[in-house]
Amino acid sequence: MKTIDHHNFKNEKALIRVDFNVPLDKEYNITDNTRIRASIPTIKKILSDGGSVILMSHLGRPKEGPVEKYSLKHLVDHIAKLLDTNVKFAEDCIGEQAKQLAAGLKPGEVLLLENLRFYKEEEKGDSAFAKKLAALGDVYVNDAFGTAHRAHASTAVIAENFPGKKFFGYVMANEIANADKVLLNSEKPFTAIMGGAKVSDKILIIEQLMNRVDNLLIGGGMAFTFVKAMGGTIGSSLVEEDKLDLALSIIEKAKAKNVNLILPVDAIIADKFDANANSKECNINEIPDGWMGLDIGPKSEKLFNDAIAQSKTILWNGPAGVFEFEKFSHGTKSVAKAIAAATANGAFSLIGGGDSAAAISKFNLTDRVSYVSTGGGALLEYIEGKELPGVVAIGK
Repeated sequence: MKTIDHHNFKNEKALIRVDFNVPLDKEYNITDNTRIRASIPTIKKILSDGGSVILMSHLGRPKEGPVEKYSLKHLVDHIAKLLDTNVKFAEDCIGEQAKQLAAGLKPGEVLLLENLRFYKEEEKGDSAFAKKLAALGDVYVNDAFGTAHRAHASTAVIAENFPGKKFFGYVMANEIANADKVLLNSEKPFTAIMGGAKVSDKILIIEQLMNRVDNLLIGGGMAFTFVKAMGGTIGSSLVEEDKLDLALSIIEKAKAKNVNLILPVDAIIADKFDANANSKECNINEIPDGWMGLDIGPKSEKLFNDAIAQSKTILWNGPAGVFEFEKFSHGTKSVAKAIAAATANGAFSLIGGGDSAAAISKFNLTDRVSYVSTGGGALLEYIEGKELPGVVAIGK
């Protein structure tokens, strides 16, 4: 794998695609800086070599050009603090100012470009736009695993302009190495915990994992599609009516492949989708009309925790319930704590980005699992066996 450790960046301008797509509050304060912190070692390595750094990223999903709330200028002071150095800012990612600031960069200096997605050409993978970005630097580094599954101008197309001078940053290298550890070198027993709202979002990954896992635990909203498919009553719980046959086929495949498929047996139900809703416990296949399941119940927690406790490899993608609501967060917290305990006992645990990463962070367990992925969709696609454009562009 061609990582930045294979290169000395002395007197070179490194153009780094980072993933600084972080959440901001109404006052533009960063509420979770995990993605920024993750890229700091890559930036510092290049600076310590005697190189300079040009950072490019997207933020949010701006629809029509520049918007104040999606400007990367809100991140400048925070990045400067983490790097303990001054960070220059270009009010456009291409154009005259960006060119001048990039041309004037001295070794040890850092420049942040404005949001790439202020240009539609970024997401279209426009080669002329990529060429303009490429002209700013001498070397290209991709450290944005969160967008590695997108064939965008800055994540994949741009690499064509840097033959022999394109590298993975530490985030990309670590993400791939940890995903490969689960995919190619998993120690048994291997347990995957799949949660989230829809079976349809996870079907490809479930089918891939069927060939590898010993235990497959299903939680979150998607569990109710399985329960209904097996004849249970689920009240007004989330369900994909057109995926009932699919759920049954997954159950059959698990039996055929000798995979221990564990579905919740009880639920914490609510009379409405609200943080302060009335709630009670009940069997998951006997939810009354007008009530919906928003979390797994205590019996299910025990089933899940017992499977996790005996595992040597753990992949978690998707919460067990609506953990954003305190009243319905217990199941997800229980899973997170069980994974941390198994990790302490020698298991390797990979937390698959998105909501799972947010949950681990919320429960202050980030340092007690093996690896927390910075990319939700990218990790899913990698484990599904798809080629990621951002990885292919550099060459694994």
